[in-house]
Amino acid sequence: MKNQAQVIPILAESAPEAVHSAEIMPLPTLPVAAKAPASSHAHPPRFSLPPLRNVAQRIFPALLGMGILLCIWQIAAMNSQNFPTPWATWAAALKIFADPFYVAGPNDMGIGWNVLASLQRVGIGFGLAALVGIPAGFLIGRFSFVAHMLNPIISLLRPVSPLAWLPIGLLLFKRAEPASSWTIFICSIWPMILNTAEGVRLIPQDYLNVARVLKLSEFTVMRKILLPAVLPNVLTGVRLSIGIAWLVIVAAEMLTGGIGIGFWIWNEWNNLNVENIIIAIVIIGVIGLLLEQGLMLIAKRFSYDNR
Repeated sequence: MKNQAQVIPILAESAPEAVHSAEIMPLPTLPVAAKAPASSHAHPPRFSLPPLRNVAQRIFPALLGMGILLCIWQIAAMNSQNFPTPWATWAAALKIFADPFYVAGPNDMGIGWNVLASLQRVGIGFGLAALVGIPAGFLIGRFSFVAHMLNPIISLLRPVSPLAWLPIGLLLFKRAEPASSWTIFICSIWPMILNTAEGVRLIPQDYLNVARVLKLSEFTVMRKILLPAVLPNVLTGVRLSIGIAWLVIVAAEMLTGGIGIGFWIWNEWNNLNVENIIIAIVIIGVIGLLLEQGLMLIAKRFSYDNR
């Protein structure tokens, strides 16, 4: 122990001298690769285009389906005396769309005015259904008493055919115009009620427990918790309802008359203009597709997967 105690001070005294006397060796340097001279002819940037294979996989099936449909259409026209060919329908479409907004009388207007009249009726009935159906769905999903009270009524009225409501509307409103909007309203309200109520039921209970701890009012719970969480379900119900509304308006207008795409189809049938009927069918399909796709884009915008 004594010898070790004598050695430690000696090492402490000699350590600085060893550090100062030690020769600092330089670090080895690595060879640096020579830089290649910059080329005077710079290559332009290449823009990557989507592979033609991916484009072909999307476009070719659609073109093939349209081609098959035209072939079946042509075969049906060749085997029927009064059924128009695709070319005859195309020629009639060019004539119709040459002046779609002409007015020759109260019941003789262009296809554009008829489409706008149908969209107006759908907008009125669908808007009223949204104003009533979405709050009703919130109440059904939030309060069990309201759910037990309204669920039997919804289960009873929802399977009723849309056209069965039209005579009720004619009896109540005494006119064809409110009756058509009434039919749209009563048929498009059910998907909004059911989807909204289901969305409210799927909200985690922890959210509501936090609101209860914070002593939030029921209006604040609706606005801050329920509405943001249920919005994707609400938009799904809206998308389903707009499809039903656009489907029902054509049949309702066939029975009520006046101006509208449904009445226009029935009038063309009375005049035996089958080409115009096919054109109206295509117009109805395109407008319904645009309405549904637009609402789907809105639903994706508010989806939690895209946030």
